[in-house]
Amino acid sequence: MSSVGDGTTVVDGHVSTVQVASASAHNGKGIHFDEPLKPGRKEGVANFTTPVDYLEEERPFFVKIGKDGLIAALEKLDRQLKNAGRGHVLSRKVPTDWIGREVNPGQIGLINHGGLPKILTRPGRYPGMPLRNWWARKWIGTCGLSDTVIEFGGLTVVQVSQNQAAVVSDPQNHVFVVKNTGFVAYAIEGTYNVLSIVDQTHLPTMIKDPITKVTLGWSHEVTMKSRTGTGTKQDYVVALFLNIPANNCAILQKGDDLELLPAGQHYITSPNVTLRGMFTLGENQIEMPTKDIFTRDQVPVSLTIYLKWQLTEPLKLTTHGYNTPYDALRDKTQSILTQIVAHLDYSSMVKQRSLGPDNLDDGSDASSAFLDALRTRAMDDLHLAALEYGIIMKDLAVIDRQFKGDIASTMDKLTTRALQAQVEAANVDRENSNKIKQEEGALAVARIKAQAQNTKADTEAYSIVAAAQAQAKKLQIEAEAQAKATRLAAEAEAEAIRLRAAADAAVVDQFAREMELRRNEVARVQAFGSKAVFVPTDGLGSQLGSSMATGMAVGLGALGSRNG
Repeated sequence: MSSVGDGTTVVDGHVSTVQVASASAHNGKGIHFDEPLKPGRKEGVANFTTPVDYLEEERPFFVKIGKDGLIAALEKLDRQLKNAGRGHVLSRKVPTDWIGREVNPGQIGLINHGGLPKILTRPGRYPGMPLRNWWARKWIGTCGLSDTVIEFGGLTVVQVSQNQAAVVSDPQNHVFVVKNTGFVAYAIEGTYNVLSIVDQTHLPTMIKDPITKVTLGWSHEVTMKSRTGTGTKQDYVVALFLNIPANNCAILQKGDDLELLPAGQHYITSPNVTLRGMFTLGENQIEMPTKDIFTRDQVPVSLTIYLKWQLTEPLKLTTHGYNTPYDALRDKTQSILTQIVAHLDYSSMVKQRSLGPDNLDDGSDASSAFLDALRTRAMDDLHLAALEYGIIMKDLAVIDRQFKGDIASTMDKLTTRALQAQVEAANVDRENSNKIKQEEGALAVARIKAQAQNTKADTEAYSIVAAAQAQAKKLQIEAEAQAKATRLAAEAEAEAIRLRAAADAAVVDQFAREMELRRNEVARVQAFGSKAVFVPTDGLGSQLGSSMATGMAVGLGALGSRNG
């Protein structure tokens, strides 16, 4: 990377001093382009933004700070001064560790020796008078070895980091820029003045497109005060720093020659090279109002145009003298639309409510003449015209038009009435539609209620049938269980009787049988009481019982006849 930028280059066969460098330069060379873009000039001329390293020329008592650091550069400068027969800048004082002025590691001490600078480079303590010779000497203080700028008694030290740039003027007021390194210089006549230390990635001035408000980049101007013949001091711009973001560019101008500067960090120190402008290479869009255009029947109309474009060759644009793409497109668009509208009648334009390209498919529209002209002539002509300025047209549409004059005001009133009628008709349609929707909603609600009632009735009927079936099933089960229980009980009783009969038949003893009969008699008396009369059912007793029953029946019948 170039550390110190200056340049002498040839442009159109003439030698001029140009100082422009870029953060993207390598091996001591600044910006270089394979094809210098200089419209209107001979091809093959040298690029006027190619710088030469400031250190390529031998300069007295000027030492670049290398890898060995500041101390080595000071020692080299001291040797150059000794060889030239001038006073040295490094002090011969030897430090101690017990008393005196202290210089810490990483620092240097500054001594004023009769108006000349002396530097203490070794850390330690330096005793004063009377322990050491301090005649005509004055202790000034200490500075850090890594300080960016040290200016003391004609000695100038500059050290900048990767993101810094130092703007310096030499004793001949020649301005140069130091980047990513530093130097040590001792000016015998004049001084090296550090005008500014610039943070290249945070330049203070933002540059925007005045039309689209797109940020094009950032810049910073470094000035130097110069005393004029009247004794007054005035600021002059000696360096311009640029920070161009990606997809943007800048155009530099030297006389009639132009050159494209790509994105990156750049600086310009030559008064012959100026910034022509900054541009974005991305897409841009804007709504552009046109001036009044007269139709074929002399009705003035004002259009609002939607433009979308992309700048691809900024050099063509600046060659034609335009500062922004909008300035070039505005004039061409106005001219093309004037030619198109001048061949159309008022009636063919007023009937079209939307003038965008989305409604160009149907040729039955009454304003198709205007739309066809917009689609074919306007877009095609503007596209061809824009290519001449290095611009590619992306889109064109007419988004609004305003007619002026008496006929326009009359048509506006008619149009307003027509729109009111349309609005009223739309309101009526909307009310009818709302009523229909309300009725449809009520019908849908009734249908839903009926369906709900049917569902409820079906549910209740199903519940009743299910309950009846369950009850019948229950009764059937209970009857079957009772019948089975009765059958089992009867079978058990019959089996018990059979077993008792078998047991009784098995008794053969006469006494036992007689005793069983007596026991049965006792049980019967216990069951019916002691007053019960038992009538025999066989033999003479049974006949007597039948006769007594017949007599009782006859007596009851006769009694009933008398009572009747």
